Amino acid sequence: MNNEILEFCLGKGILLDREVFNLFNEINDVESLKLMVENIKSNTSKRIITKEIFDKNREQVSNFFLNLPKENQENLEKLKIKLGLSIEISKKQINYQIPSKSVRNLEKANLKENYSLFSENIKQEQDFLKSKKAPIFEVANIKDDFGKVKIISQNFPQGKKLEVKDFLKYFRARLSNMKNVLQEHSELNNLVSINKISGNQHGISIIGIVYDKKITKNKNIIFDIEDLTGKIKVLVNGNKKELFEKASEISLDSVVGFNCSGNREIVFVNDIIFPESRLPERKNSFVEEYALFIGDLHFGSKKFLEKGFLKFIDYLNGNVENTPEVEKIKYLFVVGDVVTGVGNYPNQEEDLKIIDLEEQFIKLAELFGKIRKDIKIIFSPGNHDGVRLMEPQPLLDERYAWPLYEMGNAVITNNPATVNIGADNNFSGFNVLTYHGFSFPYYAGTVNSLTKARAMNQPELIMKYLLKNRHLAPTHASVQYFPYEIDTHFIKDVPDIFVAGHTHKSGILYYNNVLIISVSSWEAMTPYQEKFGNEPDHCKVPMFNLKTRVVKILDFE
Repeated sequence: MNNEILEFCLGKGILLDREVFNLFNEINDVESLKLMVENIKSNTSKRIITKEIFDKNREQVSNFFLNLPKENQENLEKLKIKLGLSIEISKKQINYQIPSKSVRNLEKANLKENYSLFSENIKQEQDFLKSKKAPIFEVANIKDDFGKVKIISQNFPQGKKLEVKDFLKYFRARLSNMKNVLQEHSELNNLVSINKISGNQHGISIIGIVYDKKITKNKNIIFDIEDLTGKIKVLVNGNKKELFEKASEISLDSVVGFNCSGNREIVFVNDIIFPESRLPERKNSFVEEYALFIGDLHFGSKKFLEKGFLKFIDYLNGNVENTPEVEKIKYLFVVGDVVTGVGNYPNQEEDLKIIDLEEQFIKLAELFGKIRKDIKIIFSPGNHDGVRLMEPQPLLDERYAWPLYEMGNAVITNNPATVNIGADNNFSGFNVLTYHGFSFPYYAGTVNSLTKARAMNQPELIMKYLLKNRHLAPTHASVQYFPYEIDTHFIKDVPDIFVAGHTHKSGILYYNNVLIISVSSWEAMTPYQEKFGNEPDHCKVPMFNLKTRVVKILDFE
């Protein structure tokens, strides 16, 4: 087991301190340990794993244990106790801190003995990184503190052989989560399970997942709806115009509620209730700070709009006159397609200025390195960034994106992710849901209202639709996804801000007090976009004032 877990950690650019390694070495369930290591890295962005990290992230680690199959939970119970995560064992005090300067400082801190294995791991990791033609990371480059930026929800399931039962668990989890949300809606009176419907019943409500959807010859809509107890047909009368339009908006695999009447064979709908994402109010910070949002740079492309981006950097660095607000800019979100990648479509090489993925990230880091260091830059991946297309997408791959990890002010997240900014002792901060938006074209092409609105040029309408459904990709076919027991596309906690890219179109909208932001592109129009009638925006930067909530669009085109 020693070699297997060590080789796995080295391959992921992760180091275990001796105490954690010894604890892991007592466990035979290697696959669960791998999942745990990846989960810790994804949720903390740390590359050195100590017992202290488990202690500081008790809630996330405990949730990880709870989401494992029961058999695996039993296998790890001993580890859970020794990590101080079980009620039988009191919380242990950690007697050392991760040094922040260099490996040599370990001896000065009298930690040589505790870190003897740790130091050996560094040597092996260096050999591994050299074999991958990547630079050597020192402890000095590992950031333990993101300041007023906190990654609060990331899930990255490990790859494994998928089985039918994995999809079954995935959709059951979705139904359960959505049902909990919908049960809070007062419109759903007399809620019953499908198997409890008998005879002719009036004024009942059901919650189910949409298995099928058809339009009849009489222009009615019939849904096949199922819950964990059974399946039933649900009819929406075409003569009820408002209700019919509402029903037309429902996508396959969505979870919705119905007020209806009928019998076990079929029920007739009186109203439709969506899960909805809704905030009771719009919060304000006590401190005047600004957050900026960009994405779809496609750096490395011949069409990258470098002049516009350099103007943007000059602005951030205070080199533009009459811009006193600049010094209060503290956060910059970059929501995917930060580089243009290699091999994303046939003959892409013809469109590339930089033909090597690692070189794209090296030059990109040089560009972002020009920005003043007190701005936290939050990077998340997109479909061009050299990570898998299957969602949730993992952190940017350190084999290629290592220069971003070496930046002193970079925060790297998964896609999707939720990030909290601006919190202090008197304010809970703003939760920002980031999603690149790979599912957007599907809904723009299949939902009637979005198709009529040419929503790829109004992506804020797609984002509104997904908030309404409380899910980033309700339909099975809209994205490639990992059928994890935790549905990472489910919007469990309603964000203050929902930001996305992918469409290359700028858009701002409020929906139920949630601020929706779609970012523009830093790549000139491509023949592909022109072919599909897309009308991209370029070099537009939304700027959000955390105190006043005023949103301004800065233009660097």
